[in-house]
Amino acid sequence: MASQGKRVGSRRGPKKKTPLQPSLLGLAGGVTLAVIAWGYLVYAAIDFGSSARGGDNQAWYFLAIASLGAVACLFIGLMLIARLLRKLGITSAPTPRDAVEDPAPAATAARPPGGRRAAR
Repeated sequence: MASQGKRVGSRRGPKKKTPLQPSLLGLAGGVTLAVIAWGYLVYAAIDFGSSARGGDNQAWYFLAIASLGAVACLFIGLMLIARLLRKLGITSAPTPRDAVEDPAPAATAARPPGGRRAAR
């Protein structure tokens, strides 16, 4: 038995093909590189910290540089993840806030003589 009528057919629409976007691959590669660099710099900072505590005074400078580099790589990686999620459509751009007026200028405005009842 086959159904008949004007609304007969598949309930599913055709599958959309998502084209390969090079910008998404670039963002994903950037995230990967930033996370790998972050991991290496954290490992280096731990190593420099242990040698600095052992008495090597120059290792303190390398520890500081490796720590700052690790923070920068983690920040860059998180920003790239945010851009990747926005390009994929998982998140959306923040909506701009409406201009909020400062209540102080309204209070200093000239009042009509007699108050609100007289202004009617």
